Amino acid sequence: MSQQPRKTLKSRLIGWLMKKMMASAGASGAAGSGGGPPPWVKAMLAGGGAPQSMAAMLATSSGFEGREKLLGDAVAMAIRTLKDTTPYQHDMNDALVKMHLNSVQFAKNAGVMADYVAHDIQTMQPMLQRLKGMIEKTGEKEIALAGIFDRTTCLYQLCLDLKSEPGKRSFTFPFSKVLAISRRIGQFDLTDDEVHRQWLKPRIEGYAAVLGVKLDISDIGPDNRVVVSLAA
Repeated sequence: MSQQPRKTLKSRLIGWLMKKMMASAGASGAAGSGGGPPPWVKAMLAGGGAPQSMAAMLATSSGFEGREKLLGDAVAMAIRTLKDTTPYQHDMNDALVKMHLNSVQFAKNAGVMADYVAHDIQTMQPMLQRLKGMIEKTGEKEIALAGIFDRTTCLYQLCLDLKSEPGKRSFTFPFSKVLAISRRIGQFDLTDDEVHRQWLKPRIEGYAAVLGVKLDISDIGPDNRVVVSLAA
């Protein structure tokens, strides 16, 4: 009997806390979610009665149901890659960076850099043409940035700290670390500026030209970042 008042008080306290969480979730809900609390909060508040276990209250879909092995393999690869600190700390984009640089160095040595850029743009035509149709239909030039950066694994896996803002994308120039080490051992002789001016920048400009959108692409800044924005 003496336990009952405390239990009721606990139930009321949890209910009050969950309502506060619900209000907070509604204020900061992700775009497209329709606002309001997460599903687990709605379900708990709608259920009434005694509070559920904390595990039940916090249960949510991971989005990887049925793909657990795929996720496990990816995490194992991330751990293996990031543990590799010899001769330098490897990043998750290490293999992609080296494949780019290997090809760009070949194009430089063969004097066919412009041809290589044109070839890259040509291979992207199926995706670019689809994006172009979307832009023409909606008039939304932001689709160009989203398509080139946010929805293209070859770009966001390369630029690990990609920052997306309305009308603008920015990222750390991804080749600097490997270039500095590879030049020292004679693997590549490319400079950051060469790779940016002759490879990265003309590729993005070429994509934008196909899409019918003008983009401003900055030089590599003193903070080693590059900014790409919709032209005014």
